[in-house]
Amino acid sequence: MRKLTEGGKMFLSVMTVFVVYAVVFILFEDYDRKKLEPFDEVSDWHLLLFSVVVMGGLGMLLYRYAHRMDERISREQATKENQMRRELTQNIAHELKTPVASILGYAETILHTPGINDEQCRQFTERTFTQAQRLASLLQDISILNRMDYAGEMLTTGRVDVSALVADIVEETHIAFQNRKMKFHNLLPQDIIVNGNEQLIYSIFRNLTDNAIAYAGEGTVVEISATESKTHWHFTFADNGIGIPPEHLTRIFERFYRVDKSRSRQEGGTGLGLAIVKNAILQHGGNITVRSESGIIFDFTLKK
Repeated sequence: MRKLTEGGKMFLSVMTVFVVYAVVFILFEDYDRKKLEPFDEVSDWHLLLFSVVVMGGLGMLLYRYAHRMDERISREQATKENQMRRELTQNIAHELKTPVASILGYAETILHTPGINDEQCRQFTERTFTQAQRLASLLQDISILNRMDYAGEMLTTGRVDVSALVADIVEETHIAFQNRKMKFHNLLPQDIIVNGNEQLIYSIFRNLTDNAIAYAGEGTVVEISATESKTHWHFTFADNGIGIPPEHLTRIFERFYRVDKSRSRQEGGTGLGLAIVKNAILQHGGNITVRSESGIIFDFTLKK
């Protein structure tokens, strides 16, 4: 079924009100009339004809106005989408430039530096591998966002055990937590089951975890908990780290937005992690908010 446009909704709403008013006025213009009866006077038929003509004329005007309003909204949306695409393309090009330039520089050094010893060659190879990993992560994140943007309805869904999924993430990131002297308190109850795309749900919890590892600070504690309602699971993902300045809170879910650009690149972030988190949560019928209180706290829901 074709979805009504904003102009179409306005047109139908106004015309419905007008038709109801016209019917009530014509059929019950005599206040002492107790039931529906044929018109006795010619003037009543004239009034009916006049109302129909006025209604038809008003309908044509409203239709033209609604059509123009839809065209204007479409133009504005197209302009906004084009601007967003240009900005996204520029951001992608900018983010790709750094790892590509590094890979080319290290490779050129290895290939064209006479007398380079094995230790130097190994160091440059490791740096090349690190930048290649960053490039692969960036391309993967862009691919995930594109799938949600343009093929969200085609994503496969099924039964996802969130409790088991988070337990796996705890194991996968155990060494990273140890290296930064951090702790992860997993307080989720057993058997949290949602219907969704397993890869996207994994991305939600993995990106929040990686974000905490990268930016909460050494010696901090990360904690995840959940409560159940009739239709949703409500999650809280919190750390007691350095937090985020208030002026950045409203923008951290924007693509490629970074609170500290230099630090984010040093940590290897792509600038897309929290954008993926938000879009994946919305894709699963939930919502997310963030606050900075003695650290940073993400509150979000996933539809059962």
